[in-house]
Amino acid sequence: MRIALSTGGGDAPGLNAVIRAATLTAIDRGWDVLGIIRGYAGLLGDDEIIQLTRERVRGIAHLGGTILRSTNRGNPFHYPILKDDGTYTEIDRSDELVATARSLGIDAIVSIGGDGSLAIAKRLCEKGMKVVGVPKTIDNDVACTVSTFGFDTAVQTALDAIDKLHTTAESHDRVMVLEVMGRNAGFIALHSGLAGTADVILIPEIPYDIEKVCEKVRRRDRSGRRFSIVVIAEGAFPAGGEESVLGESMPGQAKRLGGIAEDVALEIQRRTGKECRWMILGHLQRGGQPTGYDRLLATRFGAAAVRAVADERWGHMVALQSPHLVTVPIEEVLREPKRVDPMHDIVLTARATGISFGD
Repeated sequence: MRIALSTGGGDAPGLNAVIRAATLTAIDRGWDVLGIIRGYAGLLGDDEIIQLTRERVRGIAHLGGTILRSTNRGNPFHYPILKDDGTYTEIDRSDELVATARSLGIDAIVSIGGDGSLAIAKRLCEKGMKVVGVPKTIDNDVACTVSTFGFDTAVQTALDAIDKLHTTAESHDRVMVLEVMGRNAGFIALHSGLAGTADVILIPEIPYDIEKVCEKVRRRDRSGRRFSIVVIAEGAFPAGGEESVLGESMPGQAKRLGGIAEDVALEIQRRTGKECRWMILGHLQRGGQPTGYDRLLATRFGAAAVRAVADERWGHMVALQSPHLVTVPIEEVLREPKRVDPMHDIVLTARATGISFGD
């Protein structure tokens, strides 16, 4: 058996732990393991394919990033091509990918990625490729799994930032607005905001009223707490409004969300007269060493993916459904995106402890 590993989409802490576990588990079965560099680019001649050995994956589990590198512009069904006039066009190179994989004797691909990579995996399966998916995203927005690896590390990074902002906010009687990642899901903001005792948490699943946010700030002032911490997900938006887009995306990329923290901070300052500062945490959430939880989960996922290949669970994704790992059809995973349930106990706990969601 010869398998190939691919890491696509945004990077996430724990990718190397998956690669290591999958490689070692496959080698233990006597299988051959290849690594496709930069998503699927290695299979399309735009990058290389490497041999993954025990030596190559030694000592990488604690490292951030991915030794296979990644891209969020490598969809083989909509592959961006630079034209002579400097503009881009998209072409379907999926048949080329399948042909190359077969010529290399690749029996199965383990695709490690989020919903975009999983959608590609599903379409490759429809073309006859044997693919098993591993859920990866710091946003935790992949359905049918309790958690994705990378999420815990991103929450911890955001929590560290909140802890530091608390001290400077209190020192200067300021309102500090921290923008975290998550795209259209508010999990990072919710978990880090509650753990960090934020005063306001704004998430896409609960559109906010800026006046109610300001009223929370005023109430704290009246009670003698003259500073406030606002944690806002990049995809949050006001009731009746739209999400904030940060500049133009590269060809083949989804739109870049961001910049909402500045809008909220300036509006709070205008309405309350309080001095406000904002910070976009950005890609710091993707970098650095994975937490122990993410290393363990990623390692479990990597080994489970190889077991899924052995069991011929084609078109399935490995998933955490505590306390066990299971496989779920990718079609089911993609049926509905995972979002914060406004009636989840974490949201209810936040409200009960005085946190405002601006609604």
